[in-house]
Amino acid sequence: MDFWKLLPGMEDFSLKNMLPAGQIALILVAAVLIAALMRRLIAALRFRIVRIAKKQQAIDEIELEKRAATISGALKTVATVVIYALAAGFALRQLGLDVGPLLAGAGVAGIAIGLGAQNLFRDVISGFFMLIEDQIRVSDVAIINGTSGVVEELNLRTTVLRDGEGVVHIFPNGGINSLANRTREYSYYLFNMGLAFESDTDSAIDVMKKVDVEMRQESAFAGMIQAPLEIWGVDQFLDTGVMVKARIKTAPGKQWDVGREMNRRFKQSFDKEGIIFMARWARQQPPAPPLSKEELKAAVREVLSEGTAQG
Repeated sequence: MDFWKLLPGMEDFSLKNMLPAGQIALILVAAVLIAALMRRLIAALRFRIVRIAKKQQAIDEIELEKRAATISGALKTVATVVIYALAAGFALRQLGLDVGPLLAGAGVAGIAIGLGAQNLFRDVISGFFMLIEDQIRVSDVAIINGTSGVVEELNLRTTVLRDGEGVVHIFPNGGINSLANRTREYSYYLFNMGLAFESDTDSAIDVMKKVDVEMRQESAFAGMIQAPLEIWGVDQFLDTGVMVKARIKTAPGKQWDVGREMNRRFKQSFDKEGIIFMARWARQQPPAPPLSKEELKAAVREVLSEGTAQG
């Protein structure tokens, strides 16, 4: 005897009614487990490829890590979407719905929707080529449409950028008109040293070379600096001095650490050698205080007396 039939409202309940719900639950659980397994497999494949490439020394380690993280993130997203889409199809079949006509209807509706969703396809296609061409990677410092920041996510449809203030910018890939990667393979830090006319530029250049040699010999900066300091010499004559330009080649993303430390040491060394920086703004004299009533009356009397004497 089915004891649940004794309960109110359960007279027509049968064990067969539980089968579709149970099968659907199993399908969803299986989808979650398969999706998690695929993510782990992709992560394991990523680490294996990185390890093999490191042994072969085919590409820089930092660049390899960025590219592997970007591609693996996109693969995880695609795999998750496909698995859950298949699971939804199987679940609909268990409910007695014929998936074939639904897919056919979706195809017809897709044509109509596609006419109004051209931007979506454009974004996806642009994102696909960004991944294939390796234009930017996760953790790169990039300038997208004039906005600078660190690439946090690179999806097929959107690119997520976080600027120096922590603001997150989301760009549709199809709407990216200009893209600059500041940390691909290597980076440069540019120095614009404004010196006063009375400063000896040759002495300043010697000090800059000395600082460069000292930093390249230190373990903290030896791995960051990839080449000696390039000093281009006196680049411009300005109203208040001259501009000496130089640049230093560093590992990707390390140009700011190296450049800020070099600037600090340049300032200290220039002060010791008596090298004066260029004044960017001319010092202005403070405005004269207004005349008092007595001074104003005296000035008027003086003008009147001068006029009377001339007359």
